[in-house]
Amino acid sequence: MENQLLAALSSEEYSRLAPYMEVVSLDFRRELYLPNQPIEHVYFVNYGVASLLTVMMDGSAIEVATVGNEGMVGLPVFLGADRIPGECFMQVAGTGLRMRVDAFKTHVTADSQLYNILRRYTQALFNQIAQSTACNRLHSIEQRMCRWLLMTADRVDTDTFLLTQEFLSIMLGVNRSTVSLNASILQRAGLINYSRGQITILDRLGLENITCECYQTVNAEFKRLLNGN
Repeated sequence: MENQLLAALSSEEYSRLAPYMEVVSLDFRRELYLPNQPIEHVYFVNYGVASLLTVMMDGSAIEVATVGNEGMVGLPVFLGADRIPGECFMQVAGTGLRMRVDAFKTHVTADSQLYNILRRYTQALFNQIAQSTACNRLHSIEQRMCRWLLMTADRVDTDTFLLTQEFLSIMLGVNRSTVSLNASILQRAGLINYSRGQITILDRLGLENITCECYQTVNAEFKRLLNGN
């Protein structure tokens, strides 16, 4: 798999930026930036899932968005900030390309192709966050769990991946017992297999039939905006 933002660049633009990027292994739970600490790199995920979290004063956290091969981690830098109160770490291990912030600021300028692509990606990510906010208020835990499982599978291009109850509880903003209960319901229905933190989607169409409209809405908006429409 390759990063969709970089894949959308012309060969000339990619060749111009490539010397400033390095291939990195994005291990499970690797921290990409920390709350209120300077962001040192931006990351273009090729494979895997990064989790963007809002962190409260007592240390509790909830996921507000995810980034896979459709996007970039470090968007605050693009928007002119050098740090934010939130946190980002790898939820599902993978690989990617990273660029130092100083190189990014120097070479991704308003006249560059990547700059214009990132403007559309910013709107797509804002749409994801807004849709997730509405989803958390209006839709059931079961629907939301199906949405996150489908989104994760899309980002890693496989129906089997590691996803612990701890991460699912952060993703959904509920306790682990609620995660366990809903995972058991999906498993008994023959939709997934969940064992020792590993999830296998057995019936993707079944999950799509249960999940809420938000899954399709977010996917459609990413496709529309990243295609320049």
